[in-house]
Amino acid sequence: MKHTRGGGARQAVFTPLDTRARVETVVRRLGDAIELGLLADGEQLPRESKLAEQLGVSTVTLREALVTLRLQGLVTTRRGRGGGSFVSLPADPAEERIRARLAGWSTEELRDLGDHWAAVSGVAAQLAAQRTEPDDLQQLRRTLVEFATAEEAAKRSRVYGRFHVELAAAAQSARLTREQVALQTEVGALLCLVLGDDAYRKEVADRHHSVAAAVQDGAHDAARGLAERCVEESTARLIALRLAL
Repeated sequence: MKHTRGGGARQAVFTPLDTRARVETVVRRLGDAIELGLLADGEQLPRESKLAEQLGVSTVTLREALVTLRLQGLVTTRRGRGGGSFVSLPADPAEERIRARLAGWSTEELRDLGDHWAAVSGVAAQLAAQRTEPDDLQQLRRTLVEFATAEEAAKRSRVYGRFHVELAAAAQSARLTREQVALQTEVGALLCLVLGDDAYRKEVADRHHSVAAAVQDGAHDAARGLAERCVEESTARLIALRLAL
């Protein structure tokens, strides 16, 4: 029997960190969520005391992390009434910088990353098909629509990554969700280089719809295989592009 539980990818952002968490750990957790679009541009973060409590860190650690995020341009602070810390979505990186980042990866490293990504997404899809009800997939469906209508390659790659994060969230596993967020911050920007192709964008959209349909139908083996193939195809395209550089 499938279990129903509230939550989602956003909830994983605000789960407690390791008790030994340092400033850089908080910066990475919140920074990854902002760059992936899990936290919306202009969104107000919880007040410092509440956010520190949610993350399981001291207010001093949180404040230092917010200072770093402000220096990185990912958070802005407003004073006075209605003030606080607000998300600032970074500008899309230039294609030249992304190509330079891709050139820094060897084909073996890309293949290894792809294997890990496929394993995480495959297990997430399998568990989501076993654990969720159709009504729990509303955010996943919204992400499908957003991807299908995204015009810019950078937005497509961001939403592509969010689909896999939401898939992990549908598996009702905070650990899988956080792992998927970390993966997307490594591979997400690189996908800009292959998602500018409208034909491939449609192919990915069709694959994502197939994964979501298998999850909704409870076809856990099919969901796993479809999710793995989706990731494997994207990895293969990145490797081919890397070899062509």
